[in-house]
Amino acid sequence: MTKDNRPFPSLEEIKRAAEIIRSGGLVSFPTETVYGLGADALNPVSVARIFDVKNRPLFDPLIVHVASLSSIIELTEGLETRAEKLIKRFMPGPLTLVLPKSKIVPDIVTSGLPTVAVRMPDHKVALELIHQAGVPIAAPSANPFGYLSPTTACHVKEQLEEKIDMLLDGGRCILGVESTIIKLDGQEPLLLRYGGLPVEEIKDVIGQICIPELQDDKPESPGHLPYHYSPHTSMKFIEDIKDEDIDGKKAGLLAFEAPRNDNDISFESIEVLSKKGDLIEAAANLFSALHRLDSLGLDIIIAETFPLVGLGRAIMDRLQKAVNNRITVK
Repeated sequence: MTKDNRPFPSLEEIKRAAEIIRSGGLVSFPTETVYGLGADALNPVSVARIFDVKNRPLFDPLIVHVASLSSIIELTEGLETRAEKLIKRFMPGPLTLVLPKSKIVPDIVTSGLPTVAVRMPDHKVALELIHQAGVPIAAPSANPFGYLSPTTACHVKEQLEEKIDMLLDGGRCILGVESTIIKLDGQEPLLLRYGGLPVEEIKDVIGQICIPELQDDKPESPGHLPYHYSPHTSMKFIEDIKDEDIDGKKAGLLAFEAPRNDNDISFESIEVLSKKGDLIEAAANLFSALHRLDSLGLDIIIAETFPLVGLGRAIMDRLQKAVNNRITVK
């Protein structure tokens, strides 16, 4: 059973979804992080459909989901010791490794880069789907490019239902934020995205990690653009609010532990991510809360800042990109 007591898809449904994948179709499926939009990673035409359905720029590489270590070995050109340690410690789990790719990986998956992003999701439905399909599955989040990531099947239905071939409903995603991405190509390890696995835990295994500046021309991993994860409603942090931003406007508040009103703002709606101040709970609730606020016809969403420790870094990464809100791809 899922955490919200909804039953997992039956094995027959998963087998039908796997056949759709093998036949070149698109299937949305749950993971522990967010819902993915999956296609056969070794079929360039199928992968091209992902970019088309999401309206995703071709320079933004995809993550390939696998169910075994042997698949990672097949997709990459040798595993260095640090990669082996991380795989052993954190997979299955919310970690993506960017590694030198093998020749079997189509260039469209990696946006022409010499590396491929791979991860093993910690979710029974996702792993069974990959196993039944018999192929690695390329899968970004199942949402239009740049918009809020889906953490329930309802989010997928609202945004993409008519454009995909099947949706496997596995209930609410437990983590609620995307995987952490680390690049390992023989050089110093690079953090390419904060995510569901705290960086502190990764450092405990492989030592120091370099954190590069954001790129906005040709990212090395998904979610690395300075604009991403954005609601349609304008967003600002509470510290940056000016009188003209809220004068006569309908505002919503995204709060961490409890509502605060330092600016004497009358909020139309308040979403509290964790009443007990738990960053793990806050991360799991983040996208669902933003989806709800975005559906209310507000003029602005005001967000509190979060502590930059553990999953607080991932939450702030998503919020900062949502505040930037510079989506120009059509």
